[in-house]
Amino acid sequence: MKEKNDFFDQVYQVVRLIPKGRVTSYGAIAKYLGAAKSSRVVGYAMNASHSMDDIPAHRVVNRNGLLTGKMHFETLDAMQDALEAEGVKVKINQIQDFEKVFWDPMEELDM
Repeated sequence: MKEKNDFFDQVYQVVRLIPKGRVTSYGAIAKYLGAAKSSRVVGYAMNASHSMDDIPAHRVVNRNGLLTGKMHFETLDAMQDALEAEGVKVKINQIQDFEKVFWDPMEELDM
C-alpha cells in the first residue's frame, strides 16, 4: 500500500504544477514519472484527490482532451466549469484547441 501512496503523492506533485488555463493528460503524467503504462493509476490518484483542495484535478484529461473524469466531481458540470473559469474552452466534454492548452511535464519540468 505504501508504494501506491508514494506514486499518488508523486502524481499530486506534478498536478500542482499545471498552470491555470492549461491541461495535461493521465498518460503525460505517468510518462513523466517514469511509469508510462500507468496512466490508469494516475486516474485512480485523481479520483482519490477530490477532497484535497490543493490538487487541481480538473486540469487532467484523457489523451484526446476528453473530460473522462468529470463523473468524479461534485456535479457533472464542475470539471468543465472549473476549466472554463480558467479560460479553457470545452465543447461536448472535449477541450477545444487541445494542442494549444496542453501542458507536457516532460517539456516543462526539468527531469
